[in-house]
Amino acid sequence: MAIAKAERLMNLALCLLGTRRPLTKRELRSSIEAYIEANSDDSFNRMFERDKDDLRELGLVIETVEGIEGDIGYLARRDSNRLPPITLDAEEAAALGLAAKIWQQARLAGAASGALQKLRAAGMPDGTDYDAGQPHSALEPRIPAHEAAFEPLMLACRDRRPVVFDYRKSNAARPEQRQVEPWILECWRGHWYVAGWDRERKAERVFRLSRITGKVRSRQGAFTAPVPDHVTVRETVESWAGETATGTARIRLRAEHGYPLRARALTVRELGDGWDELEIPNGHGLDAWLVEFGPDVVVLEPAELRAEVIDRLRAVAKG
Repeated sequence: MAIAKAERLMNLALCLLGTRRPLTKRELRSSIEAYIEANSDDSFNRMFERDKDDLRELGLVIETVEGIEGDIGYLARRDSNRLPPITLDAEEAAALGLAAKIWQQARLAGAASGALQKLRAAGMPDGTDYDAGQPHSALEPRIPAHEAAFEPLMLACRDRRPVVFDYRKSNAARPEQRQVEPWILECWRGHWYVAGWDRERKAERVFRLSRITGKVRSRQGAFTAPVPDHVTVRETVESWAGETATGTARIRLRAEHGYPLRARALTVRELGDGWDELEIPNGHGLDAWLVEFGPDVVVLEPAELRAEVIDRLRAVAKG
C-alpha cells in the first residue's frame, strides 16, 4: 500500500511538473493509472485532494489556475520548484563521500554513486574524492556494512517499524529472541550497533549487528515507547568495552588534522614543521582508534601502545 501511494504521488508530481499549461482534474484522472482505476468520482476526488495536500507538505509548489471557461487547473512550475544551487565546502563534501561508502554492499549502492556523480557535476570539490591520486591514500576511509542485518534494520529505523531477531550475547551459549523497536544505527570501531527499546525487558538496549543470527523479521504495529531526541550509542558501547582511561599517551599529530583527538587532548604543544604533540587519555581500544588516522598520527609513548598501533598498520598493509 505504501509503495502504491508513493508511486501515485510521484506520477502526479511528474504530470504537474511536465505540463506547460494547467491540467484539469479530468485530464489528470485520465493520465494516472491509479486514478483511472478509482471506483467512482467521489473516490477519485478524495484521493486527488489527499495527494495534492501531501505533495504540498513535501514542498512542491502547486498552483491552482482558473481557466477562461471556469475550469480549475493545476500545475507545478519548474522555476518555482527548482532547488537553489548546492554549495559544499571541502569538509562537507568529504563527509558526503565517506557516507556514500556505507552503501557499497547495500541495495542503495547505485543511488549513492549516482548522487555523488551529480554533486561532482554540480561543482563538488574534487579534492574530496579518495582516489589513488590524493596524498595519504594508502589507508582509504571505509565504513564496513557487511552484516546481513544492516539493511533490514536501517529500513526499520527509517520507517519506525518493530523487529524481531535472534541475538547471541558474547557470554551466551545460544541466542535468545529479542523484540526491539529500533531507533538508530551507529558504527563504532568498525562494528555496527543498533539502539532501541527492548519490549520484553522494557528498557533501552544496544545490540551489535554481528551477534544477530538469522533474519531480522518485521512486525506490524507502532512503537510503544517514545523515541528519544538523543541516543548515546557510542557512550554505551564504550562503557561495555572498558574504554575508561587508565593512563595517558603522547602522540605527534599533523597540524589541522585529527580534531576528535584534539577534543580529548589534555595538553597540546606546537612542534613546528606542521606537527603538534598531544597528551591524550589512554585506555582500552585506543590503538584501534589511532590507526583510523593513518599517517597523520605517530605514537611516542607508551611503548606498548606504539607497538600495538604498528602491528595494526602492518596488518592493514598486508591486506
